[in-house]
Amino acid sequence: MGRDIETTQFSREDRVRYREKVKGNLAALRELVDSGRFETGRRLCGVEMEVYITDPLGNAAPINAKLLENLASADFQTELAQFNIEFDIRPRVLTGHVFQTIDNELRHSLNHAHDVAEQLDARVMIIGILPTLTSFDVTEQNLSMNARYKVLNEMILAARGEDILIHIEGRELLKTRANSIVFEAACTSMQLHLQVDPHEFGLYWNAAQVLSAPLLAVAANSPFFLGKQLHHETRIALFEQAADTRTEELTLQGVRPRVWFGEKWLDEGEGLWELFEENVRYFPALLPICDDEDPRQLLDAGEVPRLPELTLHNGTIYRWNRPVYEVFRGQPHMRIENRVLPAGPSVPDSVANSVLYYGLLRGLVSSPRPHLWEQMSFAAARDNFYAAARDGLGARLYWPRVGANVPATELILRHLLPLARAGLLDWGVDDVDVDYYLGIIEERTLSGMTGADWQIATWRRLIDDEGLDRADAAREVVRRYQQRSFASTPVHSWPVGG
Repeated sequence: MGRDIETTQFSREDRVRYREKVKGNLAALRELVDSGRFETGRRLCGVEMEVYITDPLGNAAPINAKLLENLASADFQTELAQFNIEFDIRPRVLTGHVFQTIDNELRHSLNHAHDVAEQLDARVMIIGILPTLTSFDVTEQNLSMNARYKVLNEMILAARGEDILIHIEGRELLKTRANSIVFEAACTSMQLHLQVDPHEFGLYWNAAQVLSAPLLAVAANSPFFLGKQLHHETRIALFEQAADTRTEELTLQGVRPRVWFGEKWLDEGEGLWELFEENVRYFPALLPICDDEDPRQLLDAGEVPRLPELTLHNGTIYRWNRPVYEVFRGQPHMRIENRVLPAGPSVPDSVANSVLYYGLLRGLVSSPRPHLWEQMSFAAARDNFYAAARDGLGARLYWPRVGANVPATELILRHLLPLARAGLLDWGVDDVDVDYYLGIIEERTLSGMTGADWQIATWRRLIDDEGLDRADAAREVVRRYQQRSFASTPVHSWPVGG
C-alpha cells in the first residue's frame, strides 16, 4: 500500500461510494481478462528489499526521513516505521545472467545507502527482525511522517476497537499489547515479483503456496523480538497479529484475517479472478479513497483503466502470496508478489533465496500431472508453512510421494534442489549462475546454519561463554551480523565465535 494520500477523514458516504467503485473495478477486471487485453508471454521478475537503519551500537535509528533526503533517489522509499526504508530493483526478464545482475544491483544500492547512512552516524542492514528492538521503538511516535501510515494506523485500530494482542509461543513466551501497528514495521522482508499470464495465474499461485514452507525453512532470519527468543521466523506470527483487525469474538466466528495464507487452492483458469473477488467479498475497506477514473468509460473508449480503488483495497490485504495488477505502457499485466521471505542475511544469501523460489515455481508448474497441490490438502500446505516458520530447518513437513513427516533438510537436498535446477534451466537461466546460487542453498542446508540459526548460536555463546547479559548480547549479535552481512559472504560461512 505504497500510494500517497491526502484525505484523512472518511464519511459514511465515502465508504458506500468506495464499495460501489471497487465493485465496478472488479467488473472491469473481469472484462479485461475475458477480452484478452492483458500482456502475455513475458516473464519479468522484480525485487523489493526492506532495510533497517541502526545507530553505531546496533539500536534502531528513527531517521529515515533524513536518510531519504540525503539519498535523493527515487529508488529508495519510506516504509511504515522511521527506522526502515525500502528500495526496488528494476524488473528484468528471467533468463541468462539475470540473478548476477540482481546481485550487483542489490550490492550497489545497499553500499550507497550504507555510505550515506554513515554520514549520519548510522548503519543499514538487511535482517528479518532487529534483535535489539525495544518496546519503546515499536510505538506510534516512530511511524513514518507520511499521512497514509497515520491513517492506516487509525483505521486498523478503529476497526479492531481495542489494543492489539501479541501472543507468540516459541522457545520463550511473548505476551504483550500494542496500541499502534508499528509492531508490523519490525518485520522486514524481501518481496519477489513474477509477471504471469492471467490464465496461468492459478497454477503459479498454487505452486507459490506449496513451496512457501521449504523456502521459509531454509531462509529463516527472525528468531528474536523484544528480547525474547521465539520462532526461527518470528516475522510470520508477528506480522499476522500486528495487522489483525479482528477482535477475539470475530476470530472465533471465523472472520478472515487481513494477513492471510488463504484457505483453498485456486482454479487454474479462474484463479486470478478468485483472489480479487475474495478480497472484495470478505474484507471491508480500510482506506475508502475514491479516484475520478471511470473504468467503464475507459473500456468503451478502448483504453485500459488503472482500477485505483481495487488496487488500493488489494494493497491493504496482506496475503503471503498476493496478486498485483498494474498498467505499464498502456497494457495491463498481472504479477504474483511473494511476501514470505525475510530480508538478509547477506546479498548472496538473498539472491540465492530468490533463485530457489523462481526455480521451484517453474519446476512445480512444469512437472507432469497430477500437480503437487492436487495431491495434498490446502490445510497440509498451511500447516507446513507455520511449522517452517516455527522451526526453520528443523521443521518436519508433509510432502506428497515423499512422506508425512519429512525433515526439511532432506526434502530440500534430495528433492527440491534438483527440481529448482531443472526449473531454472527451463527459464533459460545461465547454468553457471544456477550452480553458484543453488550451491549456497545446499551449503546452508548441509551446515544447518540459516540466519536464524547463526543469530541464536551467537547469542547463546555470548551469554553462556562470555557472560554478557541478554541486551548486550543482542547488541553484539547485531554488530557482528552487520559486519559480516556488509562483507557479502553467505551466512553458512560466518563463524559463530570471535
